[in-house]
Amino acid sequence: MREVLLVRFGEIYLKGLNRPYFLRMLVDRVKSAVRDLGGHVWLSDSRVYVSDLNNVEEGIRRVSKVFGVHSLCKAVEMGKEDFGAICRQAVEMMKDCKGSFKVSARRSDKRYPMDSPRINEELGGYVLEHLPHLNVDVRNPDTVLSVEIRDYAYLYTAAIAAVGGMPVGTNGRALLLLSGGIDSPVAGWMIAKRGVAVSAVHFHSFPYTSQRAKEKVLDLARILSESLCGIRVHVVPFTEIQTQIHEKCHPDYTTLIMRRYMMRIANAIARKERAQALVTGESIGQVASQTMHSLACTDAVAEIPVFRPLIGFDKQEIVDVAVRIGTYETSSLPYEDCCTVFTPRHPATKPRLLTIQAGEALLDSDTLVAKALEDAEIFEL
Repeated sequence: MREVLLVRFGEIYLKGLNRPYFLRMLVDRVKSAVRDLGGHVWLSDSRVYVSDLNNVEEGIRRVSKVFGVHSLCKAVEMGKEDFGAICRQAVEMMKDCKGSFKVSARRSDKRYPMDSPRINEELGGYVLEHLPHLNVDVRNPDTVLSVEIRDYAYLYTAAIAAVGGMPVGTNGRALLLLSGGIDSPVAGWMIAKRGVAVSAVHFHSFPYTSQRAKEKVLDLARILSESLCGIRVHVVPFTEIQTQIHEKCHPDYTTLIMRRYMMRIANAIARKERAQALVTGESIGQVASQTMHSLACTDAVAEIPVFRPLIGFDKQEIVDVAVRIGTYETSSLPYEDCCTVFTPRHPATKPRLLTIQAGEALLDSDTLVAKALEDAEIFEL
């Protein structure tokens, strides 16, 4: 008898002949999550199992954040031959419960002599006989005692919801434009949930933005890394580019021109990362640079598709996700972001591309971009 984590997956069931590939990726991601906890991870009979953890609660927390995991539970694994021993273990697990219960049995091993309804009846009767303070309610019980008959018998009383989605790395790679705000970490998390491996680029405008602002972004990346199975962050110095834009370009267009330079730099980093798309946290109409006209001007310099998972979200919806995934508190720290440097008083909401291009013609774009890329720092988190 031992304690194991019983890990369930959901959408992977729908992958048909490709299912073994997705399952291998899921097992690899779970192994990565618990590697330093001494855990043993394996796949058997439509379940992923984790055993021998030196910190079970931390293992549960980490595995619940792995994309592709639908739910998990802390279960007792024991031999299935001695039904009396299973009944005694069930009583031990239920002795501190109160109110009503029901038994939910699943017999994966069809050779087992008792079918699921019979297990429910026999086990429920034994628990009721030995724990008379409980009562049975099959419709709305306070506690569900679950029993799965597989290679062994597995007993548990609570399932823990996980993040769902698809294992990271099963749907290509993207580069996230990561700021210190609320939106972009949520966008990165949402795209990774669909199985996309994510790297990130952050634009740092020292001394207008502080070292603490950079550390804040790296802290956000560390939070994301638990679900993203690690993340590489490129921190690009952006001060010279912003200064040149501020000095030489039309003031109403400085934010848009700045974002176009971000896209140019992101294009180059995406090539190094072999990323197939860029990801931003933009939402239509949230600020002047996120109107339909403005987004079209920004996308004009993108060399690969730009994914915007939050495009139809309002701010409260984004905040709700940020709270749920654990980035909101860090995102709310009051450290400045490069997007707040040299902010125009009257930013254009219906910009003209010809005006933007005329402003950019005053800049030595190739030199500015090359220098920023040359001085970039890379962090493996």
